[in-house]
Amino acid sequence: MRRRDFITIAGSAVAWPLSASAQRQQVKTIGILLPGTAEDPVFQARLAAFYQELALLGWTIGRNVRIEPRWATANAAELRKHALELVALAPDVILATGDSTVPLLLQATHTIPIVFPLAGDPVGAGFVESLARPGGNATGFMLFEYTMGGKWLELLKEIAPNLTRVAVMRDPANPSHAAQFGAMRAVAPALRVEIIPISVRDANEIERGVADFARTSKVVSFLRRVPSPCGIAISLSR
Repeated sequence: MRRRDFITIAGSAVAWPLSASAQRQQVKTIGILLPGTAEDPVFQARLAAFYQELALLGWTIGRNVRIEPRWATANAAELRKHALELVALAPDVILATGDSTVPLLLQATHTIPIVFPLAGDPVGAGFVESLARPGGNATGFMLFEYTMGGKWLELLKEIAPNLTRVAVMRDPANPSHAAQFGAMRAVAPALRVEIIPISVRDANEIERGVADFARTSKVVSFLRRVPSPCGIAISLSR
């Protein structure tokens, strides 16, 4: 299964709490809040996968389930408007795609179950209390396990035992980057490695950061962008 079809998994998460009462043939309502347009091919593909999974689980639109999708694009005002509309319908569950949709729904309701198929940092963003015990009325799937940042640092130390300084390219305004950088910084003292953050908010900032790091370090190599959702790149020095 490709990552872009992750919403199929969310279909199982949404349908599972409803399946126990499926035999009653009561019509359940699923609200969907999407930060895109109805013509967006990516969201169309994800919705198709979601509908297909519902059908496999015994849910038929018009017979025992009703779908209320809302296309809000990325406009904050539109997202808030549609979030309030969905909550007013009192659906049995709301599928919220994207970090921009969940906070608005949580502001509007503390009782309707909210399932997010993807979130950058649900704990840091306040969607859930913890990964082990989400609490509240929201649950879902996390984009990335941030402790991997520390594992990367450990791996770099194995590759270059004399490593003493590492430059990490990240956007300080991005919660996901902040969480992963924090994980790297937590293990750095034990590895006797100094972490140097380089902000990536614009091209000039990147150039200055890399140049400053190069002036104060004997750069062994500069790795390409690490293939992770956070887009963190690492430089080695000794």
